Amino acid sequence: MITAAGQGEVLSDNSVKTVFDTPASLAMGLYMSIVGYSVLAGVPVISSAWSTLLGFSEVQVGRVAGADLGGLSLGAVIAALLVARMNRRVLVVFAVIAAIVANVLCAMVESYAYTLTLRFAAGTASGVVTGVAVATLGARLNPARAFNYLLFSFAFVQAGEMALLPKLSMVQVYGLFALSYVPILFFLVWLPERPASVVHRPKDPALSTLLAQGVPSSTPWLFLLAMALTYINIGAYWTYIALATVDAALDASWVSQVLIWVSFFSVAGCLFATFISDRWGLARPLLLTLILHSATAIMLVSGIDPPRFLLSLYAFNFLWIFVDVYQMGSVANLDNTGRYASLIPAAQGLGQIVGPNMAASLLGYGAGYSGVFRLCGCASMAAFGVYGFAYARLRRAAHTQEIAVG
Repeated sequence: MITAAGQGEVLSDNSVKTVFDTPASLAMGLYMSIVGYSVLAGVPVISSAWSTLLGFSEVQVGRVAGADLGGLSLGAVIAALLVARMNRRVLVVFAVIAAIVANVLCAMVESYAYTLTLRFAAGTASGVVTGVAVATLGARLNPARAFNYLLFSFAFVQAGEMALLPKLSMVQVYGLFALSYVPILFFLVWLPERPASVVHRPKDPALSTLLAQGVPSSTPWLFLLAMALTYINIGAYWTYIALATVDAALDASWVSQVLIWVSFFSVAGCLFATFISDRWGLARPLLLTLILHSATAIMLVSGIDPPRFLLSLYAFNFLWIFVDVYQMGSVANLDNTGRYASLIPAAQGLGQIVGPNMAASLLGYGAGYSGVFRLCGCASMAAFGVYGFAYARLRRAAHTQEIAVG
């Protein structure tokens, strides 16, 4: 049975604990995920650093951010293709070395062209690490709970980056990113080498599981598409919100403090989202959250002042965690093979390359930050439409297959 209520999981009748359910595997999956998502967590201050320390224009900042986060998507796709075919430890070693080298080289150059290329390379390497990490978390008996641990940890890491990175030079920022990958090599033995079962499997076990349970085969792909649309909003907003405050002449030190505290506010969002999903499932809260998330960006279309910035940023970050909890939980509830879970960073990264690049193009055409925030709101509403369609199909399937969808 598939349940979209609370933190329910999809378990087969023969579900037993595997090497993926050990504390060591959980710790490794969480740490690798956090390291892989580290650039995303600090995008506002990193974008400001590219602008102020390296002299990149607003458009160039969007292109570099899009390259970095788009590389995350490509790397996650590579991980999804290889994660069941080769030793995961070997795959991660190559990715970690590539990430370290790319970040070190970034510290040695300042030109836009080299930075663009190297950030794409670093993002791709981090995407492979993140894809393997998310697949590791998704292979647990209760993947939704593991994803909640990830989001809870992400909130603290995000706050730490907001506080620390503005105090560092660009070289130190890149050096910190490079060093964060090193512990993975020392604790690699904690990472399971292969899927729990690699023999006597169907050609596509994830698809076979879905079809056997009566779930339309396109549903997880629709969920991933909606996730990509959601991250167009997140990628554009998170890349340009700090620069938009500079354009609006808001006090820089005050903005920096707000960015730090708003990250801690995400912890409350994670706990509250879990409480709501336990009571009302995933579908209805997710749809409502997407509408509200759209509104947090749209409210800045007419301009930015301190009250609106404060309300928008706090609400945006609070609801961002809501969206992630519900989106990751929805994918985990549909598939316990880990295949679709490993594509979550790819969907997020795709949105993150499209969002900043579309925003950069709008700025280049003179649409201003009002155009950027209008794009953000429209992207979330498009995700709302895709989810609405997908959940409607699930409900139709539920009438014939007795699948509870919340």
